[in-house]
Amino acid sequence: MWLPPEVHPDDEALTACIERTVPQDHRNAVFDFFERMGSHHPGEPHWFLPLIGVDPLYQGQGRGSALLSHALSICDREQQLAYLDSSNPKNVPLYQRHGFKLVGEVRVGQGPTSYAMLRRPHKVERK
Repeated sequence: MWLPPEVHPDDEALTACIERTVPQDHRNAVFDFFERMGSHHPGEPHWFLPLIGVDPLYQGQGRGSALLSHALSICDREQQLAYLDSSNPKNVPLYQRHGFKLVGEVRVGQGPTSYAMLRRPHKVERK
């Protein structure tokens, strides 16, 4: 689920969901986590990948790479940054193979580590 430049997640809806579903004593940690992750987002326009997934039956068959390659070709053609947060350390090498660089790690309390990754556009040869 790629968000193009200048399209942002619905923060109000996310906040309302957290307030409805996260126990009061954990909310500050959740909000702190999102704030820290947000500090790694580029200030300039960029494509943002908040969510990607492949059915476990089809993982390891190149489908995740195909999904990434399609969107990254648009980023390259338009010469725009791509940014993502990975909550799974096993996926970091996949993103690195597609040109993403690790720009930060965030962990709050006993929660999992999330990895902030940025990809600069690659030059596209024009024919």
